[in-house]
Amino acid sequence: MKIQFWSVGKPHEAYAKAGIEEFTKRINNYFTVDWLIIPPVKNAANLSETELKKAEATVILQQIKKDDHLILLDERGKQFSSPELAQWIQQRANESTKRIIFLIGGAFGVDDSVMKRADHTWSLSKLVFPHMLVRLVLAEQVYRACTILRNEKYHHS
Repeated sequence: MKIQFWSVGKPHEAYAKAGIEEFTKRINNYFTVDWLIIPPVKNAANLSETELKKAEATVILQQIKKDDHLILLDERGKQFSSPELAQWIQQRANESTKRIIFLIGGAFGVDDSVMKRADHTWSLSKLVFPHMLVRLVLAEQVYRACTILRNEKYHHS
């Protein structure tokens, strides 16, 4: 199973980059993982919020394959404990899911068309975080889930 982290926006910022890279490297010991940073849409400043979300949705949906399992990160989604996330990832592996995509939408969220395509909507918290911090927390939590699945001590360290 391959895990992909997709994020709409700018490349990783320095304050989060080292952590994101470290946890991504660690996840690769369990699953193949990589990042797709979807650049901001051209002329974004001239678009309304609705137009911007539709333009971003077009880019996102063009890259998703039919059998991809899409998890949208959104503060209105379902919350998981770390062990529940681990179990959820294990279930996808047991189902022979080829590719799981964790998607962090743009500054205004995602268009309804992306919401409808999502297989799950996951909330890290009811709080709203900057995108860079979400990237770091996402990578760390997926790594933590991997260590839980292998019964390694990181989760309790």
